[in-house]
Amino acid sequence: MNTLLVEEKPDRLVVRLHRPEARNAINAEMVGDLHAVCGLLESNPRPLMLTGGNGFFAAGADIAELLERGRDQALQGINSTLFERIRRLPMPTVAAVDGYALGGGAELAYACDIRVASTQAKFGNPEPNLGIIAGAGACWRLKELVGDPLAKLVLLAGHTIDAQEALSSRLVASVHEQGSLEAAAHALIDRMANMSPAALRLTKLVLDAPPAAHPVTDHLAQAVLFEDPDKHARMRKFLDRNRKDNR
Repeated sequence: MNTLLVEEKPDRLVVRLHRPEARNAINAEMVGDLHAVCGLLESNPRPLMLTGGNGFFAAGADIAELLERGRDQALQGINSTLFERIRRLPMPTVAAVDGYALGGGAELAYACDIRVASTQAKFGNPEPNLGIIAGAGACWRLKELVGDPLAKLVLLAGHTIDAQEALSSRLVASVHEQGSLEAAAHALIDRMANMSPAALRLTKLVLDAPPAAHPVTDHLAQAVLFEDPDKHARMRKFLDRNRKDNR
């Protein structure tokens, strides 16, 4: 993969956007590489940590490529299809955002389950300045994340969300100094790695289910987990520990 640096671990996949000459702008090659990453995680589900480098998460989509795209490419949803695939990955995704996450870069971060940020993080969607909309999810996903007023300020007035506003609006879970950002993202995934993989996967599935699917999806997921040997082992361990603590 020419546009990504990928580190495979048994309990997670760490992916670093790597187009330093273009501030990690998302081009067609990166889209293809990220689809390949999705394939890895769909065949072998693990949490994903997604980050950038050199003070940039991703400075947007590749404008030179966007200039050449027409109606047919817009209808294909090249970036939005990828970002939705990332959102639907079976295990949790964590975006560690340092520096600028703009345009398509912001939309990529919005598609992740959890975002953590450095003190230098900035989120924005300046697409109308280029004569287009934020068409890869921001026009509806950002509203779900931060609410109408702030989403409209970003999308209609070019407002940029800095790290502290991202934290206060809950767009990000936490803010860290640049040197400790990735450690914080790994710490989140460490907590996930201690959980039941099946329970984590089904919890995400139920969380993302449409309202009309509840409570049926909840009941079906729980039925599967109630028969899982891992559930019995974890509950017995919990009860044994409590007995020892109460002696």
